[in-house]
Formats: sequence, C-alpha cells, structure tokens
Amino acid sequence: MKQRAIFLDRDGVINKDLKYLYKIEDFIFINGIFKVCQHLQNLDYKIFIITNQSGISRGYYTQTDYQILTDWMISEFNKNSVTILDIFHCPHLPNSNCECRKPSPGMLIEAKNKHNIDMQNSWMIGDKESDVQAAISSGVANTILLESCHKINKAESQAKYIISSIEQTNQIIIN
Repeated sequence: MKQRAIFLDRDGVINKDLKYLYKIEDFIFINGIFKVCQHLQNLDYKIFIITNQSGISRGYYTQTDYQILTDWMISEFNKNSVTILDIFHCPHLPNSNCECRKPSPGMLIEAKNKHNIDMQNSWMIGDKESDVQAAISSGVANTILLESCHKINKAESQAKYIISSIEQTNQIIIN
C-alpha cells in the first residue's frame, strides 16, 4: 500500500537558514517544527527531508560534516517523538545540471520509488519556489511555501498555500 509523505526542505523550514550551515552549534530549529511534525505523524504521514547542500561541492564543508550534523538533527527529532523516515540531499552546484538539485524533482522521485509514496496525496513544505517546482514536477500537487528569510513573489508563486509560520501547517493539513 502506498503511503502519504510530508517532504520538508531543511534550511528555512526545519532550521534557520544561515547559509551553508554545517556546525551543530550554529543549528537553530524553527519554533514549532517538532509540534508540526508530531501533528503530521498523528495523521499517518511519513516525514522526509529533501535538501540542496551545495556547500559540499563548494568546499565549505565535507560530506562527513554534513552527515555529523544530519545525525545530530535526527537525534533531536527522535528526542521529540518525531521519526524522519529518510533524508535525501543534493551536494551539487546550481549549474551542475544534475537531476537531484531542486527545482529538479530527482530527490522526490527517488523517495517515491524507494518508499512507495502516494505523491498525489503528499505535501511539500519549502521556503523557496524551487521547492514548489520540484514538488509539482514529481507529482506532488499539495505545496506550502513558508515565508522565512527569502522574498516570495506571492503573485507568481505556484504554491498552494503561503504561510508566515510553520505552525500554520497544522490548520492546513488536517487529514
């Protein structure tokens, strides 16, 4: 049986976007992210993280640095009774023409194939239009754009919902 998923971008949705974040001591969770994820789990959604991490290819941090931070982040979710089923990241530069870097849908399609996801009844929560574009290209029609630190052109956005606080998700995704 196919399962419903919540795809979360990392920087700007889970944590404050500090540009090329790789140190645990610099990682600041967005207020309410654990509560929102608990709510989504209670609705029987599986939670995934889909994140561009070009800092690896830029040489700002290593794959090992990324993995250490990711392992710590997952342990913090676990401490808050949230299970992240899987994480997909793209280490490539914006001009690499890879299939995984958002707005390309590669990471979402990989998650779909690996975990038998019902994309039509899943959601993407991001903070950039590239998150929305990747979702739509992969068959995810339900999209939420979080206004965090990026300017959003609301008139041109393809997002189904635009919110100013991650906690507003709990009023949008209700079943």
